[in-house]
Amino acid sequence: MKNWFVALRNKIVHFFYVVLLKPIYFARDPEDVHDTMTKVGVFLGKCNIMRWATSALFNFSDPALEQNILGVHFPNPIGLAAGFDKDAQLIDILPSVGFGYEEVGSITGEPCKGNPKPRLWRLKKSNSLVVYYGLKNEGAEKIATRLRGKKFRFPIGTSVAKTNSADTVETQAGIGDYVKAFTQFVDIGDYFTINISCPNAFGGEPFTDSEKLEALLSAIDKIETKKPIFLKLSPDLSEEQITAILGVCARHRVHGFISTNLTKKRDNKKILDCEVPTQGGISGKVVGDLSNAQIRFIYKKTQGKYIIIGCGGISSAEDAYAKIKAGASLLQLITGMIFEGPQVVSEINRGLVVLLKKDGYKNIAEVVGKE
Repeated sequence: MKNWFVALRNKIVHFFYVVLLKPIYFARDPEDVHDTMTKVGVFLGKCNIMRWATSALFNFSDPALEQNILGVHFPNPIGLAAGFDKDAQLIDILPSVGFGYEEVGSITGEPCKGNPKPRLWRLKKSNSLVVYYGLKNEGAEKIATRLRGKKFRFPIGTSVAKTNSADTVETQAGIGDYVKAFTQFVDIGDYFTINISCPNAFGGEPFTDSEKLEALLSAIDKIETKKPIFLKLSPDLSEEQITAILGVCARHRVHGFISTNLTKKRDNKKILDCEVPTQGGISGKVVGDLSNAQIRFIYKKTQGKYIIIGCGGISSAEDAYAKIKAGASLLQLITGMIFEGPQVVSEINRGLVVLLKKDGYKNIAEVVGKE
């Protein structure tokens, strides 16, 4: 499609979303809306005509956005972050929405109902969400059984975490749970993410501790897989904590990092809403600067040794470009799509091509770390 046509199409879709659909969605409970849209996505992904129609409304492609990273071909750098498609139900429709890849989960060793409701809130003035799901998912065995042998139209990452239960608080029990989930997906998908940063589960984030992380990664090393492995980090880590984690990862099979997960801190200047739930982690614009700082620190500290996936506060091409220039090769979002509409994926990709041409680059890979 011509760039001008895509720009016009996206403006029209954005107008209808913001003026008509968003007020309706935002008047309802956010978890109910999420569940409804998941059902819609499953329906749209069932047949070629629906996928084609969705693609006509939302998709955008350009060779300048394509990258081959760690043996995986990404058609564009924008992925759906883990936490939205918890049970891997939307794999068939998301390529048509314009995403270059998806990360499913987080998936745990055992089925998990998550934390009690309510567990999702909107911070409307801050363009952010407060999330307290607590790793709700159907469990590794059930999800893997449904996906095994299935062909995917774009790269799939599998985010694994330990089950949100008192039974996994003890270190070895937690490691065993990670290993169970990891093992189920050895032959499914294109890369792994080990989520050590969920702020909403029993026992907190124990594997940010160097000694416990060493034990976890040693157990993962014993599982045969050729797939790349990423570690998902909290935005609330200090530089000293990140340095210690980098030291541990250097001794193990870790190919990169996702920067970042949700923030638990409530003293962030980007929180503009007067009332903020005390439970849960915060996503969206509130996390943007924290994510950028961590990307920048890891990229410079390791001299670009690791692949970094930037996540947090992306709702425009400029947001995405800043993360790439700081050192991110790939990007992920959820909250930006909820506040701006699903066309934002296409608009970010289109905008990235414009920014690349403006700065004289031919491919998105050339910009990584050029801040």
